[in-house]
Amino acid sequence: MTVKETAQKNPQSLTGRAYAFAERAHAGQMRKSGDPYFTHLLATAETLERWRMDEATIAAGLLHDVVEDTAVTAEELKKAFGDEIAFLVDGVTKLSRIKYRGAEGKVENLRKMIMAISQDLRVLFIKLADRLHNMKTLSPLPPPKQKRIALETSEVYAAIAYRLGMWELSGELQDLAFPYLYPTEYKWLEAHVSDEYETRRKYLEAIKPQLEIILKNAKLKPVGSDFRAKRYYSLYQKLKRNDMDVSRIYDLIALRLIFSTVPECYAALGVIHQHWIPLPGRIKDYIAMPKANNYQSLHTTVIGPDGKYLEIQLRTREMHEESEFGLAAHWLYKERGSGTYGAAWRKKIATNLTWLKQLRGWRERKPEEKDKNPKEFLESMKIDFFKDWIFVITPKGDVLDLPESATPIDFAYHIHTEVGDGAIGARVNGKIVPLNHKLASGDMVEILIQKGKKPSEDWLKFVKTSMARDHIRVGLRDKRTIAGGRRAPSRIEIRLAAQNRIGLIKDVSHVISRSHIQIISFHSTDQKGSHFSVYRIECATTDKNKIEKIILKLKKIKEVREIGYRII
Repeated sequence: MTVKETAQKNPQSLTGRAYAFAERAHAGQMRKSGDPYFTHLLATAETLERWRMDEATIAAGLLHDVVEDTAVTAEELKKAFGDEIAFLVDGVTKLSRIKYRGAEGKVENLRKMIMAISQDLRVLFIKLADRLHNMKTLSPLPPPKQKRIALETSEVYAAIAYRLGMWELSGELQDLAFPYLYPTEYKWLEAHVSDEYETRRKYLEAIKPQLEIILKNAKLKPVGSDFRAKRYYSLYQKLKRNDMDVSRIYDLIALRLIFSTVPECYAALGVIHQHWIPLPGRIKDYIAMPKANNYQSLHTTVIGPDGKYLEIQLRTREMHEESEFGLAAHWLYKERGSGTYGAAWRKKIATNLTWLKQLRGWRERKPEEKDKNPKEFLESMKIDFFKDWIFVITPKGDVLDLPESATPIDFAYHIHTEVGDGAIGARVNGKIVPLNHKLASGDMVEILIQKGKKPSEDWLKFVKTSMARDHIRVGLRDKRTIAGGRRAPSRIEIRLAAQNRIGLIKDVSHVISRSHIQIISFHSTDQKGSHFSVYRIECATTDKNKIEKIILKLKKIKEVREIGYRII
């Protein structure tokens, strides 16, 4: 049953109420395509339904733009639908504030921002469903906006879908972005590959009945099958490694067979190899040794009838659903809307792909253990990848990462020394806040400044970053020097925290020496239990303009996490 049918059949249900509320709120609004805006919300919700999300997520999908794009306030939404829906919509609203520019060094911060805001992964599922429909309806927009959205989709959302195990979605997003980012290459593929796709599909369709008979004679029966066409973006990447020769791409179209159990997959592989010769080096066991992203299947390329190559993939239904929907495949109810989940996980998600393995471990539990607590699944979807860091947005849509409990002053000094020194107030999410206000992930922060102003000594009592602390102390010394008429000191110490790597010290020294500044001393201290070190570089200068330029250049070094300087 579609979302629309569910809403019409039961208008008092959560889905029905959200459907009617969103339709009223967006009445009269049109998209660039000329379609009513509500069609986008319904398409988003239908995608979430296809991903088997819970009713609250589907309802939030219908409502995800009401606060951002209508007169409805967050308070009104919360009153009408409660805390859970309000929380999900707020998370999606915060993500919508981010403007992706594609500058090197901002990509990973943007991904972190998305993950940090989404303390509940359902926020990401809604945003991914929203982005999928936006990409399918991108053509009416101006070309510059098309390219920006396509770049953001390729670099950020497709990457996150991949990390969530939603490999089919990731590939679809890449394909939708491909013609906008690489129009010439896309047209080349259409001209040179489209016919080959059809030729190989027809060959597989002719072979499939023969293969089914072979398996039946071995008492093996697939519970499902389909054809998997290699996506254009992935194909293009592979062609670049193969001299753009389509004949060297054996998996342009693959026959995918789905079995009930893992032993059946291996048995079927053996039977296939008894009848058709496998191509050396083309047998891939991703069941015993999953890919880094936890993808599982058996792959083989065989020499089929007529001497043509035939790509076959074998997997279980569980593996197939996980490949299709990733983590969303686990969001299953015994009964829709009953509040009882059919699968649950406990382990908290770690910072890399091992968290997927941890979550998958839940599937081995006994059914009675899985269903013991209906809220366990929801709890497992809450992530704390970056619990010690927050990610905030500048007025231009850029993302900064700061320590937890950081203040507007910490933010200001991360923008520029003059912004920090001149800070007289701050506006967070449109509201004036004190300078010692604790920022939270997703906050939009704007600093109010007064030119020529110097920092306050009181700031040292609440700032969290050493960068801010060092800049404040330098500013206070300058103020005292001017007041007392003392001679300025002759050296500056640059202090930075960075992830260790071979050649880092050389790169840092190179930046400073190219500015014609003498390095007096260079010290480093390893941080126990981490891959980071703190570096202190003493320089023979007090030229603040030069140092500011050096700081900006050092910030561009990928491994540098925090940086500041002080006069000594």
